[in-house]
Amino acid sequence: MTGGALNYLIGLSRAKKRAVLYFVDASLLTASFFLAMALRLDSFSLAFAPESWAVFAIVLPLTIVLLHLLGLYRVVVRHISSRTLRELAIGAAISSAMLLAGAKGLGLFLPRSVPIIYWLLAMVSLGGARFGLRALYLQRQSRLRAPVVIYGAGRAGQQLLASLQGSEYAPVAFVDDAPELQGRDMGGYRVHPTSALVELVAEYEVENVLLAIPSATRLQRKLILERLVPLGLRVRTIPGITDIVSGRAQLTELREVSIEDLLGRDLIPPQQELLDANIRGKVVMVTGAGGSIGSELCRQILRQGPARLVLLELSEYALYSVDQELRQLVAAEDERIPIVPLLASVTDRPLIEGLLRRFKVDTLFHAAAYKHVPLVEHNVVEGVRNNVFGTLILAEAALACGVGAFVLISTDKAVRPTNIMGASKRMAELVCQTMAAQAETVFSIVRFGNVLGSSGSVIPLFRQQIEAGGPITVTHPEITRYFMAIPEAAQLVIQAGAMARGGDVFILDMGEPVRIVDLAIRMARLSGLTPVIAEGNRREGAPPDGDIEIRFTGLRPGEKLYEELLIGGVAQETQHPRIMTTIDRSLTAAELNELLRQLEAACDAQDIPGIRAILSAAPTGYVPDDGIADLFWQAREAAPQERRPLHG
Repeated sequence: MTGGALNYLIGLSRAKKRAVLYFVDASLLTASFFLAMALRLDSFSLAFAPESWAVFAIVLPLTIVLLHLLGLYRVVVRHISSRTLRELAIGAAISSAMLLAGAKGLGLFLPRSVPIIYWLLAMVSLGGARFGLRALYLQRQSRLRAPVVIYGAGRAGQQLLASLQGSEYAPVAFVDDAPELQGRDMGGYRVHPTSALVELVAEYEVENVLLAIPSATRLQRKLILERLVPLGLRVRTIPGITDIVSGRAQLTELREVSIEDLLGRDLIPPQQELLDANIRGKVVMVTGAGGSIGSELCRQILRQGPARLVLLELSEYALYSVDQELRQLVAAEDERIPIVPLLASVTDRPLIEGLLRRFKVDTLFHAAAYKHVPLVEHNVVEGVRNNVFGTLILAEAALACGVGAFVLISTDKAVRPTNIMGASKRMAELVCQTMAAQAETVFSIVRFGNVLGSSGSVIPLFRQQIEAGGPITVTHPEITRYFMAIPEAAQLVIQAGAMARGGDVFILDMGEPVRIVDLAIRMARLSGLTPVIAEGNRREGAPPDGDIEIRFTGLRPGEKLYEELLIGGVAQETQHPRIMTTIDRSLTAAELNELLRQLEAACDAQDIPGIRAILSAAPTGYVPDDGIADLFWQAREAAPQERRPLHG
């Protein structure tokens, strides 16, 4: 059948398709009866015996009616199955029986073996026609769909294969690392070793690979992805086993490869006694509850059964969003944990102290901070007020109200900072260290690097840029960062806080640092694109052509090439393998108070150079990046400060 004829048939209405099937079946049944007579009588001329054809003329329309009643004309040809064959067998058998009964009842000539031969031929011809049309249709659809290789031939891979019927993907083969599966057929497709991927890509012009390995560890997935990256294929995956088991995702959902898979870092089971220590049965407050870390802390805290969870957030929309999500989470778990959403700033001293007293907070996780380096560099006073004085107000209120544990969420940018954000966070650390020396409240600090997918993270930015066709923007070819998944970071923060004795500085094991440009290249390649360094940034010998550009835009104000986690000395191990502790220099209460007095006066006077000088003189390790930051402040001070009317 030509492609044009098949397209014509597909375009017919349901009623016309049914009429075509009636005609085809009648023709095939007629041919089957003629061949049965010819084979039995060993002669084509004798096969036209009038008496026998008189019986068949009665049986033929009855057979078509019977097949209709059996539902064979309601079945869409492309969806026929073994059940269709059973119904055909029943219909052909009854048709044969009617032939034999009709001939005997009317006393007409019909050899006894003819109905049996007719039954076999009718089965083959009617079934063959349907499966043949189905094969032609699927072949046509395959030409219109993207050929895809399924990586993983286990149960998940087979379920994924079944779900791809009628989708945009046309499977061509399986690949699997398991030797016992290689060479076998799964659903009509051969299972190949992974070494055959290059040949499969070339033979079938494959541009897509679907990962069906939900139980693989992140390290195993990383090793697989490293093999796929050089092939320039778009890689998508089904969800991980934890998401499937928890009901958060379906096995057949296809997703982009997560950045956690690229990093290959496996989670370590948490120590339950540490998770429970400051949370179970206690009133817990999280500041910055609508942020990336704050909201994940709230999710983790709810799972540990607090007496009450208090959300403190300055952004109305962020507070609304996290409150709604957490209430749904509590309802799904059939829990009765009160959630209290509070709109407030950590710099509002009377309100903060009143809230801590009113709700009798036992444990406080302080995640509220301005954290975007360029924005804080352009808004120094507000950055310092929020990050330094907000922490001071919160810490003093916690001390006055008898809060048992206070955990400050810090950052690797507080180590030898070159920007205001990092310096302000180091000052916040100093506040907590000094408070710890004179308080019953157990103050501790948890310091870590970037978390994946947080607001302002490069990962969502790169995804948006890839979807838009580029360019992918990277500040510098050598810029390097530590990365950690948000759930892991939040889980470790809770456990670190439970180990505190007062004034502790905990450092999370972030793994190996990653070059941002390498991350961009991998993400582009796993989206099926060939990245290329933009003209002017390209190294000698680099290919001139590609699908998407990577452009280097230059370091932003206050940005460092490398981040560190240790200010000095060495980190010491704790009872948790991914939590370390260190001893950093602290201040006496008198030294801290004098420093804060000077800093507050500079903020009140909007004295930006003065703020930078005070932070530089303090034991923060702050060394301003004068080559970038000074240019900004000179331009700002030189700009005319005229006030424009709101209208007109």
